[in-house]
Amino acid sequence: MTFPAPSRRVLFGLVAILYLTAFPYHPKLRSPNELCRLWQARALVEYGTLELNQALANYGYVGDLSVKDGRFYPSKAPLLSFAAVPIYAALRWLSGGFRYAVTELSLVYFCRLFLTVIPTLAMLVWLHRFLRAYVSDGVADALTATYALGSLAFSYSLLFMSHQTTAVLLFASFYALWRCARGDWSEQRGYLAAGAFAGAAIFAEYTSALGVAALVLYGALTALWRPSASAAGKAVRLLRAFGLASAGALPFVIGLLFYHRACFGHPFETGYQHLADAGYQPWHVGGFLGIRLPDLRAFIQSFFSPLRGLFALAPFLALALPGMAMQLQQTRPRSVDRALLWFEVVLLAGYAYFTSSFSYESWGWTTGPRHLTGLIPFLVLPAAICVERLRQGRGIAASLRLGLAAALCALSIAITGSLTLINYIPDSAANAFFGLALKLFGDGYLPPTVLTLAGVPSAYAGGAILLLLAVAVLLVPLNLIPSDSTQGRWVIGSALATCVIYLSALRLTADARRDSPAVAHLESVWVFPSGKGAQAR
Repeated sequence: MTFPAPSRRVLFGLVAILYLTAFPYHPKLRSPNELCRLWQARALVEYGTLELNQALANYGYVGDLSVKDGRFYPSKAPLLSFAAVPIYAALRWLSGGFRYAVTELSLVYFCRLFLTVIPTLAMLVWLHRFLRAYVSDGVADALTATYALGSLAFSYSLLFMSHQTTAVLLFASFYALWRCARGDWSEQRGYLAAGAFAGAAIFAEYTSALGVAALVLYGALTALWRPSASAAGKAVRLLRAFGLASAGALPFVIGLLFYHRACFGHPFETGYQHLADAGYQPWHVGGFLGIRLPDLRAFIQSFFSPLRGLFALAPFLALALPGMAMQLQQTRPRSVDRALLWFEVVLLAGYAYFTSSFSYESWGWTTGPRHLTGLIPFLVLPAAICVERLRQGRGIAASLRLGLAAALCALSIAITGSLTLINYIPDSAANAFFGLALKLFGDGYLPPTVLTLAGVPSAYAGGAILLLLAVAVLLVPLNLIPSDSTQGRWVIGSALATCVIYLSALRLTADARRDSPAVAHLESVWVFPSGKGAQAR
């Protein structure tokens, strides 16, 4: 008996269907991070202004605002607001051309589709090509699909927030540098593109500066460590790289400074210095923009909390840690591949410091630690290298370890995938998977989808989405199971045992006293009542 892996077309087709049809959104929650951006797009089209005062009066109040001289603005960096303008204008024209023509549901869905969903699907192509340069096709297929459905990439592609947009832009910048370091792209093309994507990332999210700083290090090391005739030649290459990248980033940096000046009176004053809600202001006071000394509680909660911990919800990412040790063994000092390892280490350290030093409570009502989304694509390669090494092993012990890795991929898709179909996780809950997701779905509050918007009852449309996710949980690990039947049985047995142990341990952290009120609140605001479609609204 053999264990055939699903074809790449089937696997990635499943990913695309889930991305394009799932629509976790509940208007009664008044999602502030999303709506403040969309209200600015409305303001630009309807009133030709950056301020939101008139939009708030006409379309309703939203949160996540800054105020300066009595004028309200989003507290966020502006890229998504500006990018939504042509989408809103097109929807307005198609819907009749009057001020209230575009419904909130259609605006949210299409802005997500074109600005967060499709860019991530495009990024997956680059990520897959990148992984195939280091690991086998089967491992590249499995880890790409696990990243797509079992990490915060899925969560924040299905939210109109800047976190996955930032991850896409940072990875695009890195990919340009990587292709340039390998000699696949010319220096002019590679460094200009890398700079432009990095500048756009900062225009999308201020915290992307962490990723950009690590990219500068990677670009410098690859420029210096590529073979060159002389030290002078390396210096010239480094200066040329810096100049081209700066030229690519400059339009976005200048645009952001002009935006700050227009809204907040000074090029270096952001919306976070003028928050309208006094309750949020302490999070950004002290240290550097609210970043202080590390706090052990914030570190543990960000990585291991059963409600929002990165490794708890997507345990396959923990494979990146031994994977980095393997990269150290496999790469030569002062080589472009060693530069890749140092880039990963510095990026992980920077994001870990940030999440441990900023207020943990500020993550609020989200799937996972949202500001770590930009880190995640860069953990996929070391995780894939770890899986590749395990897959090459022989014997029962090696099979058991490979089964553990396959289980972590399946668990990540099951847990983070399920939570993504909710995507609004109350802070008051204790356990996101057992306490919220399974309870909601068991009560008949199934994931909203595009088909539900068209009137298909959620019992069918939402049930189909959950079924497709379950199929992905089963199919992805098949890419990692050896064709040898004896070894494959050990891998499957180990994977099943790992899943049972992990889920049993996770189940112990559920707390009905904390989880039940959160479930009741989500059920009270669910966009489509149990078993019904859009006609119920």
